[in-house]
Amino acid sequence: MADEALDLCISTLTVNGTFSNDQAKALCSQFAEASSTSAGMTDLVVGLNTLYLTSCGALVFVMHAGFAMLCAGAIRSKNTMNILLQTVMDAAVSAIAFYILGYGFAYGLGDKPNGFIGDALFGMARWYSKNNNDLVGEGWQNWFFQWAFAATATTIPAGAVAERLNFNAYLIYSFFISAFVYPVVVHWVWGWEGWLGMLRNPELTHLFRSGMIDFAGSGVVHMTGGLAGLAGCLMVGPRMGRFDSNGNPVEMPGHSATLVVLGTVLLWFGWYGFNPGSQLLISSLDNASVVGRAAVTTTLSGAAGCLSCLLTAFFRHKAWDLLAGCNGALVGFVTVTAGANVLEPWAALICGLTGGWVFDFVCWVFLKLRIDDPLSAAPMHAFCGAWGVFFVGLLAKREYVCASYAKDCSQWVPHGLFYEGDGRLLASQVIGIICIFAWVFGLMSMLFAVLKFAKILRISAEEEQAGLDVSKHGGSAYNYDHGLGKPEKAQALGL
Repeated sequence: MADEALDLCISTLTVNGTFSNDQAKALCSQFAEASSTSAGMTDLVVGLNTLYLTSCGALVFVMHAGFAMLCAGAIRSKNTMNILLQTVMDAAVSAIAFYILGYGFAYGLGDKPNGFIGDALFGMARWYSKNNNDLVGEGWQNWFFQWAFAATATTIPAGAVAERLNFNAYLIYSFFISAFVYPVVVHWVWGWEGWLGMLRNPELTHLFRSGMIDFAGSGVVHMTGGLAGLAGCLMVGPRMGRFDSNGNPVEMPGHSATLVVLGTVLLWFGWYGFNPGSQLLISSLDNASVVGRAAVTTTLSGAAGCLSCLLTAFFRHKAWDLLAGCNGALVGFVTVTAGANVLEPWAALICGLTGGWVFDFVCWVFLKLRIDDPLSAAPMHAFCGAWGVFFVGLLAKREYVCASYAKDCSQWVPHGLFYEGDGRLLASQVIGIICIFAWVFGLMSMLFAVLKFAKILRISAEEEQAGLDVSKHGGSAYNYDHGLGKPEKAQALGL
């Protein structure tokens, strides 16, 4: 390492007082020694990228805690244990399903790869070559990061079908979506041979000579989860008492605003792994620039969505609605996820702002159609996710698209229609939305229809009335007897 680079390293580590001057010198000297050879530099770069991706994967998994808290707070207390267990099982079931089948369908490239579905790496077979133990195009960190995304898509519908879905049916759903439905969409958009995405092998023909941009998954993750939730809502039907005899909605508020806020903040925190982490690498100035830009656009879109929904609710009800603000922030994150790497900051603000309007409108339509979605998961993830994908076709900046996807920026690069694009990118985005909708909604509707026919989709009216915690999970999430065993004893003691 040159003296100038060494000085820069030391000044960077000491600027905020994180390290003393001696500590910084020691650390930078170690980096200098490690990078003194090309082999050492390669090892350092690989290690840095691995650390970055696994750290982002862990942040994405923190979102699972956010979903758990959000779902628990937004439903009635008598179903809390059920929704929490579903969230835990999403992580467990998706890990097994993604290991056995999902990753292979998403990223496997066998002897005859195709644009529709992967055909190798099932159960991590051939993960390492048999001859010299070298990596065959995959890293352990890639599987971990992509599983965290699969778990996210899997858990989104939990809130949509909350309080009335049979737990056994939920386990079947969880395996099916993470083993097959979601991975196929991943292969289309993010796979090297996928027919739909801009990331497709440059030697192959791209859709409209462009391909779809979905940087971190407004379509791949959120539309998939949201559409699965919509299919579940329609098949399982509304909760008992959700609509009166005239079809008017009856309020069923959640039991804990505290948990809703905690869940929202955890999701906000995790999104900084979700979007910036989707660059996958950080070991160059170009990669670092995309990572930083994704963090900024994510923040601005979430903030705009929060204010958009909060103000809309205020003008409608003349009250500052906490749930509206929390939902709005999440809507902003969902919408910008597709274009976090290719949108300018001002465009991210518009993305979140308009996403809030889309969300409010779809929620209104759902109530008119008597569709019961306790957490508004389908409006938020399916429809706002689709809006985010469409929005990229309007305002993706050419220079940012070039930095993320193109090798030769002197040639024509797809970009947003409002930046004088020719519409090819927008057309690709629309085709992507339509195909994801048809694939996910079609397959998940068939699965839920089969479960309904088998009479295992929905719990009985008696169980729903009593609550899933008591009827299915052996107790309550809240210990109202203060640990004294019987409510009568606690009452006698004045507790």
